[in-house]
Amino acid sequence: MKNLGFIVNPVAGMGGAVGLKGTDGKTVLDRAVELGAKPIAPARAEAFLSALYPAKNSVHLFTGSGSMGEDEANNCGFACIAVGKRKKETFAEDTQEAAKKMVEHGVDLLVFCGGDGTARDIMKAIGSSVPVLGVPTGVKMHSALFAISPQAAAKVAAGFLWSGLPLKEAEVMDVDEQAFREGHVSAALYGYVLTPYEPHLIQDNKLASPMTESELRNQAAIAIYIIERMLPDVLYIVGPGTTTRTIGDLLDAKKTLLGVDIFCNRRIVAGDVNEKQILAAIEGKAAQIIVTPIGGQGFIFGRGNQQISAEVIRRVGLDNIIVVATESKLRGMKSLRVDTGDSSLDEAFRARGVTVVADYKVEYRMSME
Repeated sequence: MKNLGFIVNPVAGMGGAVGLKGTDGKTVLDRAVELGAKPIAPARAEAFLSALYPAKNSVHLFTGSGSMGEDEANNCGFACIAVGKRKKETFAEDTQEAAKKMVEHGVDLLVFCGGDGTARDIMKAIGSSVPVLGVPTGVKMHSALFAISPQAAAKVAAGFLWSGLPLKEAEVMDVDEQAFREGHVSAALYGYVLTPYEPHLIQDNKLASPMTESELRNQAAIAIYIIERMLPDVLYIVGPGTTTRTIGDLLDAKKTLLGVDIFCNRRIVAGDVNEKQILAAIEGKAAQIIVTPIGGQGFIFGRGNQQISAEVIRRVGLDNIIVVATESKLRGMKSLRVDTGDSSLDEAFRARGVTVVADYKVEYRMSME
């Protein structure tokens, strides 16, 4: 029998689909709710626990109380020991207190559902005293302790608890959310935690694109090729990133660096849109999606562009997705990744792969994982 700690940040990720680029702080959370944000953490938590279910009789599960893990464990048929008090609203202090109590209970591994902010809270509470693994649930996940999906997290947890996966030091990163909303990435390293090491199932920390002369030329060549292929009256949903921003630069349109914009007839018709606005805009119209992989992590959906939700992707269609990435970005990637929150859609991506535009009239076919 192994002791497993499990903490859910119930509001993690709620700012993503509504375009708020994070959910840190009550003011932002209230705004997310006003915009129609729905909790995503419970479903992600239950996806992790469902994948771990075959091992349920071999684990003592310690959870946060109520919506911080206990409810999800009960829903998935796990017996659990809840720590802390059940609360209607939870805060960073509740996460920290739950983590401390789980260390006192002697957990072998602490798994959490959240983003970089939750990772920081847990690191602040317990440091490197217990290995930590993240189930990706937030909007901004720059840290290197997150599995690539809830199902992957279950495989890593089982591999560590019963098959001897090694540990590594993982960076805990976070960005200034207010600066992020204003289009500036101000990322900082807050420290390190120990996390199970499985390179195919754990994401790397996010890396910035190099701004060399050759990189800029490559981005410009890609943008020219995409612009030449743009069709009249088709809506182009363009995701965040420096490579996609170059498309706007060459059209003399101010593309939102860290947001999603809609182009039509080579001009921006809606800037920094959320999921609801995208769905309204494409209703009854032809549309395509243009995205670029997150630096160093390889995700084309599910990291920093949650506004382009599974529902948006299904409406647009997999045949109408354009992936752009420079040669240098692709050099270290054997495959790309998706984590849309819709397992059947993710599997559809993996079954077919994607075509990536890497230069002017240069395209590669890449597999997905």
